[in-house]
Amino acid sequence: MYTPLKHLGYKSIVVNLSDIYAMNGKPTHVIVGIAVSSRYTVEALQEIYEGMMLACEKYQVDLVGGDTTASVSGLSISVTAMGTVDRNKITYRSGAQDNDLICVSGNLGGAYAGLLVLEREKEVYKANPETQPNLGSYSYALERQLKPEARKDIVEILHNKNIVPTSMIDISDGLLADLAHLTGELGAEVFCGRLPASAALTQAVPAQDQRWPLQFAGGDYELLALVSESTKLPASVGGTPLTEIGRVTASGKIECLDESGRSFEVTESGWDHFRPPDP
Repeated sequence: MYTPLKHLGYKSIVVNLSDIYAMNGKPTHVIVGIAVSSRYTVEALQEIYEGMMLACEKYQVDLVGGDTTASVSGLSISVTAMGTVDRNKITYRSGAQDNDLICVSGNLGGAYAGLLVLEREKEVYKANPETQPNLGSYSYALERQLKPEARKDIVEILHNKNIVPTSMIDISDGLLADLAHLTGELGAEVFCGRLPASAALTQAVPAQDQRWPLQFAGGDYELLALVSESTKLPASVGGTPLTEIGRVTASGKIECLDESGRSFEVTESGWDHFRPPDP
C-alpha cells in the first residue's frame, strides 16, 4: 500500500548486492526473474525496472538477463547477484574465532522506525482516505525502509586498509539473529549500551528498558563483521562509524549485557522466514 514500485525495484537489487558486499566482494551482475499477475499494468512493470536500473547504475552492476512470467495472483521478484573477490579475501559466515571483536557499521533501527511511520499513516488513511500523510521529519527513516543502500563504502575501506574480517553478514533479519549465523557453535557477549541506535529510532521508539534497541535492529542492511582481536579498526568510514559492540566467546550462547555488565534475556531475536504469517 505504501511502497512505490520504483522503490521496490531499487530495493530488490540493493538487498542482493548487499549479500555480495557481506562476502567482502564486488558485485558485477544480476539476473532478475519476475512473476506478475494481470492486475499489474505495463506501466507498473516499467516503474519496477526503472528502479532496478537506477540501482544497477549507482553500484555499477549489469543486469544481464532473467525471465518474466505470469502469476495467478500478486507479484514475485527473484534476484540473483554475482560478484568477484580475491581468493585470499573472501569472507564467509563460518570463520568466527574465540575472542573475535564484533563490529557493526553505521547505525541501527532506522528501517524499523520507517516501518512504524508507514504503518501509522496507513491506519490513519484507512480511517479517513481524505487525510494526507504526515511524514514531516521522517525522510531518513522512510528511506532506510523503502530505499536502503548497500555498504559498498565499508568494504572498499576495509580493502584499502587490508582488513579481512573472519566472518561477515548484512543485518537484515535482526542483529541477534544474524549474529547467531556468524557465531555458530560459539557464543558472544553483546553490550547493549554500545549499540549505535539511529536518531530516527530514538524519535519513534523512546528507550524503555535494557533491551532497547536490540529488538529493533533489523532491515538496515548495515554490515555485521567479526575481526581478529588484534585488528586496528578505523574509527569511521567516510563519516560512518564502525562500532565495536561485543566479543565472540566459547560459551555456546549469545549473552546480552546491560551497562553494568549483567546478562539479560531477549526473547525476540529477529525475523523467522518460516514463521506462519499473522492472521
